[in-house]
Amino acid sequence: MKCLCVIPARGGSKRIPHKNIKEFCGKPIISYSINAALNSNVFDEVMVSTDDDTIAEVAESFGAAVPFMRSSKTSDDYATTMDVLAEVLAEYKKIGKEFDVLCCLYPCAPFITTEMLTSGIKCILDNTADSVMPVCKYPVPVEWAIDISQGEIKFRDSQAILIRSQDLKPYYYDAGLCYFSKVDKLLLEGTLTPGKTVPVVLPENQVQDIDSIEDWEFAERKYSLLS
Repeated sequence: MKCLCVIPARGGSKRIPHKNIKEFCGKPIISYSINAALNSNVFDEVMVSTDDDTIAEVAESFGAAVPFMRSSKTSDDYATTMDVLAEVLAEYKKIGKEFDVLCCLYPCAPFITTEMLTSGIKCILDNTADSVMPVCKYPVPVEWAIDISQGEIKFRDSQAILIRSQDLKPYYYDAGLCYFSKVDKLLLEGTLTPGKTVPVVLPENQVQDIDSIEDWEFAERKYSLLS
């Protein structure tokens, strides 16, 4: 099976300027995703899909391929990740390259590891899943959720707050790092998690959203401590 890793890295980030190539602990943040993908040795090609020349140059300097630039249609604020992936696969097909498995790996994922990528791909190659999604357990039971309405606390479930956490079923959330899927299923269903989707459960210290400057600074401190 031929495996492709796609790192979607559009230019023009508004909340964090130049987010995808901003230095994170001394290196462009996209380099962590590129290095993990290359070092995992499970991909036939690791490519970056971008509309930005500077991002393309940085990506290539770290060993990723940028065989074509992203179109304006998949570079606006309304384009979805699926739009980007479909375009990438179509462009590769034009140059005679087709793949069986695709990993969509986000560019701002400094906590990604080669082990996690290997685990995800293995589930596909072993034919135990059509798609794989890394997840993380909620730190507290979702039944303990609180709503604040007009300055007053309302418990989501007033009975559940009396139950010990170990007696409640754990729930998980999308880690937001990457997705793996069989290409035929991906294109047929038009979703990042087609068919039978299985999880790769990650520890909390390997998951961190980076959506603001405050998130970025916290993630750098967290990464430095873990390193």
